[in-house]
Amino acid sequence: MKKAVWAALIGILAVTGAVRAQDFPTRPITIIVPFSAGGPSDAMARVLAERMRVTLGQAVVIENVTGAGGSIGVGRAVHSPPDGYTISFGHLGTHVANGAVYKLNYDLVADLEPVVLLPSNPMIVVSKNAVPATSLKEIIEWLKSRPSPPTAGTAGAGSGSHIAGVYFESVTGIKLQYVPYRGTGPALNDLIAGQIDLIVDQTSNSINQVRAGTIRAYAITDDKRLASAPEIPTAEEAGLKGFNMTLWSGLWVPKGTPKEIVTKLNAAAVEALNDPAVRKQLESQGLEMTPKDQLAPEALGTRQKAEIAKWWPIIKAANIKVD
Repeated sequence: MKKAVWAALIGILAVTGAVRAQDFPTRPITIIVPFSAGGPSDAMARVLAERMRVTLGQAVVIENVTGAGGSIGVGRAVHSPPDGYTISFGHLGTHVANGAVYKLNYDLVADLEPVVLLPSNPMIVVSKNAVPATSLKEIIEWLKSRPSPPTAGTAGAGSGSHIAGVYFESVTGIKLQYVPYRGTGPALNDLIAGQIDLIVDQTSNSINQVRAGTIRAYAITDDKRLASAPEIPTAEEAGLKGFNMTLWSGLWVPKGTPKEIVTKLNAAAVEALNDPAVRKQLESQGLEMTPKDQLAPEALGTRQKAEIAKWWPIIKAANIKVD
């Protein structure tokens, strides 16, 4: 008798869950961006949220939760109810590197469900205008000639800008002094003001200031030039071989979110990414759109696991560790 009751109860819960997934969403959705407002992650998330709202029929709100290289914001999302109403926005730094840097109270793979792989962002080497260099070769020589380590802004230990800086050190032999911020938006402000020497930054964060002439660009870390900034050479073209890095982004939801809800969120994000107006906005920021055959949730999961296998050994060898 008890078995029959339990079976009936499980059946009712399953039907109730299916109905809820079918009706989703019935209230606003929150995308947690683990960096400060005004930075590249925030900018991309806001463009997507505005278009996803049209498809989902509910407001999509951005919440900036900063600190610890983005791990606090990701943790907030991980520990939210698995109902589709809280989405984690992140990238190579927050959803890969942080697992090798911080003692997290969650597992980046086991505790999250991938939703969609978002546009990628090659890094760019930029400096304050006071640096007396006009090419990548010249700035490398200038950095090496400093009596003390040059200052490099980052979005925190283990962030994309930090990992890119460590990568830059490894291929140039230069030692940098890292200055952590709560996002590369504030770091960029200090670079413009001349308070730090350089950033190995996300292109989308710096490109408008490069165009405005408030900072100087030397090379991007992609294997081809940007269509939106063809005058900036690749690192290899500028004489620095092996310096290739792309900061991809993605959306995740807490583990246990119903598959039907994940499918709805993925469809809304894909529709946004295929919108010509959205594409124009993102491409103007120097972002590279996700190939259409890589837009299923599984593609993000595969990319995340592959990047963990690639970057964790590099990060641990560099002894980047924060308790």
